[in-house]
Amino acid sequence: MTGELLISVSEAVTPAAGRDYFKDLGVRTLINAAGTYTVLTASLMHPEVVEAMNVAAKQFVNLNELQAAVSQRIAELIGCEAVLVTSGAAAALTLGTAACLTGMNPDFIKSIPDLTGLKSEVIIQQAHRYGYDHAVRNCGVKMIEVITVEDLELAVNERTAMMLYFNDAESLGQIKAKEFVALGKKHRIPTFNDAAAEVPPTSQLFHYTKMGFDLVTFSGGKGLRGPQSAGLLLGRTDLIEAACLNNSPNSDSIGRGFKVSKEELIGMMVAMEVYLKRETFAESHEWERRATVITDSLVGITAITTEIYVPPIANHVPHIRIEWDKAELKLTADEVRKQLREGQPSIEIVPDSSPAADVRQEISVGVWQLQPGEVEIVARRLREVFQARSNACHEAQPRQND
Repeated sequence: MTGELLISVSEAVTPAAGRDYFKDLGVRTLINAAGTYTVLTASLMHPEVVEAMNVAAKQFVNLNELQAAVSQRIAELIGCEAVLVTSGAAAALTLGTAACLTGMNPDFIKSIPDLTGLKSEVIIQQAHRYGYDHAVRNCGVKMIEVITVEDLELAVNERTAMMLYFNDAESLGQIKAKEFVALGKKHRIPTFNDAAAEVPPTSQLFHYTKMGFDLVTFSGGKGLRGPQSAGLLLGRTDLIEAACLNNSPNSDSIGRGFKVSKEELIGMMVAMEVYLKRETFAESHEWERRATVITDSLVGITAITTEIYVPPIANHVPHIRIEWDKAELKLTADEVRKQLREGQPSIEIVPDSSPAADVRQEISVGVWQLQPGEVEIVARRLREVFQARSNACHEAQPRQND
């Protein structure tokens, strides 16, 4: 009787094939014409990744053994000393910093963020301070801001544990990546490059470790299209080994909460394999085609100019910049975003493309996360929004007397 009851309950909660979980929960799906933003759930995993994770979910393994094997496989694929799969790039920042502070010392690992008796300072360019350096400060360090090479030289002391570089701010700081690495080597201080959103292009996976950075992090769920909650920490073998000791599943470590499941580990490995085998020319050609579809859809609308551009650093893929005269169209960038978001289907474009000017307004549209058939929808909706406002402004103009 008990067995029959258990079977009936199990059958009752088994989800039906094709169940729309988001609809059941009242959560709208959206067209991602923005990019790999975390709040928009980054990218969609490759089908091979999903399949691999489903296979991994059906068996038990030793997690430490699997982490070591997967990390070794990824290190071989991208040709670096060592790799650690982390629970996102932010977790990698914390673990890499912890490794620079504690080394392999178990007492130090247990003590952080109490840094009594440990090195406790991280040097960073003032222009490189950003919303993710909290992941570094989690370890209890003090951030020492510098502007010039001379500032950095003066800031180095016996308390300096690490030098942090935010790759997306390359153009903002006075000290560029190669010189930053050289200064780290000169003073024997580990250098850490946060390159979370730097893929594509593929070459970035190899570029920064070959340049000499001791640690580099990439997001696993952005351009690599692995699990969104996964990331990669690349670098020197000794520092990666220390990061492992600071990481889950080791208890009483700062990274105990940064658990990476067996499914995510396998998913990240397969994502790397698939990414490195993809046809980059065909991929780039398709992105360019999508961008052209959108710019062509806006031809002829008064006051609008369009431009296809590729960001010079992060998200190095084609985007569309759309500008217009606010006075002529009487439309703001935020109003365009709102109309797209609240329409059917909901469309998200790049948030806060640039500070809105009093006269000129600007939005950016990303095409690389669009799915088949979506670029036509985005193009149509953009034209509808701008054309409707253009028509309204035209009709509101006073007619000239005959």
